[in-house]
Amino acid sequence: MAIDFKWWIISCSPGLWTLGPGATILVLSWVVTLFTLWQMVEMHEIVPGRRFDRYHELGQYAFGEKLGIWLVVPQQLIVQAGCDIVYMVTGGTCMWQFYSIVCKNCKPIKRSYFIMLFAATQFFISNLPNFNSITTLSFAAAVMSLSYSAIAWIASAMRGVQPHTSYGSRYETNVGNMFGFLSGLGTVAFAFSGHNVVLEIQATIASSPDKPSKKPMWKGSLLAYIIVALCYFPVAFVGYLVFGDTVKDNIVTSLEKPAWLIAAANLFVVIHVMGSYQVFAMPVFDMLESFLVLRLNCKPSRLLRLTTRSTYVAVTMFLGIAFPFFGSLLSVLGGIAFAPTSYYLPCIIWLLICKPKRYSLSWFVNWFCIIFGASLTILAPIGAVREIIVQSSTYKFFS
Repeated sequence: MAIDFKWWIISCSPGLWTLGPGATILVLSWVVTLFTLWQMVEMHEIVPGRRFDRYHELGQYAFGEKLGIWLVVPQQLIVQAGCDIVYMVTGGTCMWQFYSIVCKNCKPIKRSYFIMLFAATQFFISNLPNFNSITTLSFAAAVMSLSYSAIAWIASAMRGVQPHTSYGSRYETNVGNMFGFLSGLGTVAFAFSGHNVVLEIQATIASSPDKPSKKPMWKGSLLAYIIVALCYFPVAFVGYLVFGDTVKDNIVTSLEKPAWLIAAANLFVVIHVMGSYQVFAMPVFDMLESFLVLRLNCKPSRLLRLTTRSTYVAVTMFLGIAFPFFGSLLSVLGGIAFAPTSYYLPCIIWLLICKPKRYSLSWFVNWFCIIFGASLTILAPIGAVREIIVQSSTYKFFS
């Protein structure tokens, strides 16, 4: 299971990182989503003799055949495609930065071309059949995530707090600060989106009445979440401590030197997002191919797989290149789709299936998560939409 890698954007969520509120939201999100992840793992085989191998199958059992599809699948597709677009941009950007560092005297090349280069690797990798076939890549991605995060926070700590570091807001007005904080909430929601693929990953684990898949899956998930914390928290806290409100999207670029270390870190990110892209793309491939075969009566073939998957990669590449405001758009999506599928939809399904006693501890915990997640859904898009409007005059399409 690839370790999700999104703290690079958390470290600079505009307006969020006044230390108290920012730390509280980040830690609380980690705790809430760890709880909902446990619920997802438990519900995979909650009905004797049946396995819910897809998120929408669990939704259909809880909400009904049609409503379950409409409540889960659109949001799940937004999350998975949104993550893949971000990984496409991140991979291309880090390739671009690596090139700029190691070849300072070379002819400048537009970032768009490096996004295309990253997409070229995904055209090949995407034609691997399933999750099991990307195990090695996924493991390498996890190692790269740890390596990059260690470089980021250790190098920042060694550099020390910079002169004239300010811990105030990036915005000049209280209104700007408020909307920036709301936009940052959506970015944090985006950071915890692994729930959308957890059932698909668990489906690859053998299960029997004596050895249910939830035991090894929970051990692996818990370990992954602990490692996520080791990536997220030191980078976010140390980065903010050292650079304050001037910290950049990719914290390593705030270091500026040594050049070789920054180049290596960017290369680690490229390897990481290669695996992460596939973790979120594989369930989309499965949905698209199942729809084409079962609903449109297309014949299963290598040509169908090649066409479907290559088209998806091409679309994510085009969107990553085309829209310069995708970072702000991500905050909109973070509230609308990422928050429901990770923060509170599992809790609603749990209440419907398990029916905990009213006013019991389980009942209160689930309703707290629902209210917290629903607040993100309402508030985050408000701040993000304003960010897009305010910054629209500076956008350059296909940059």
